[in-house]
Amino acid sequence: MVLWVFGYGSLVWNPGFEYDDKIIGFIKDYKRVFDLACIDHRGTPENPARTCTLEQIEGAVCWGAAYCVRGSPEKERAAMEYLERRECEYDQKNLVDFYKEADPLQPALTGIIVFTSTPDKVSNKYYLGPAPLEEMTMQIATAVGPCGNNRDYLFLLEKAMYDIGHEDDMVIELANEVRKVLGTMGKGVSKEKQLVGSPRKKPFKSQTQTYIPSTQLLPLPKLLQWTPSFSINN
Repeated sequence: MVLWVFGYGSLVWNPGFEYDDKIIGFIKDYKRVFDLACIDHRGTPENPARTCTLEQIEGAVCWGAAYCVRGSPEKERAAMEYLERRECEYDQKNLVDFYKEADPLQPALTGIIVFTSTPDKVSNKYYLGPAPLEEMTMQIATAVGPCGNNRDYLFLLEKAMYDIGHEDDMVIELANEVRKVLGTMGKGVSKEKQLVGSPRKKPFKSQTQTYIPSTQLLPLPKLLQWTPSFSINN
């Protein structure tokens, strides 16, 4: 019995549970988007934060981290119960193939769990949907919840993707726009929040490549019942 979970948001830098292995890699046909509301961690019901979920797009890739929990059913159950409490805004758990950079054609893992959300505002009360860049920027710059503010979530994700060597152009773009808003509001951005990304404004790049994009290292300037189904390919 082994549990594998793929993280693409805060799980990349803060898994929060005991794990035995961590592998950097990607999943296919999913794109990271900031379309999910968080009302109990980094936002409130009145001013929800924008956090990551996944949008299904054929040909897209999403880089992140896969975590393995092994040893006993109790250990796996404890990790899964923690994740279901933490990821309560996500109403789906999907099983996907996971790939490593060394072999982008053959899955390194199959049947790995990923938390996603239904992209429908009627059936999923946490789904915000897409919004103009300016609207998302202001929302992320100002939302605050019991566990911290929304902008730190974005800056920490930006740094985490830099640290694993696979930056996300959309995350960099959004983070730089948030920095501009904070500067205009007079809040400034502390030195530790100036994490990654080019200060220039550039349009979002398409994330629908069928190939794996080359790494762009930029200078530092921040209960469904689970049933295991997986295999590991050497």
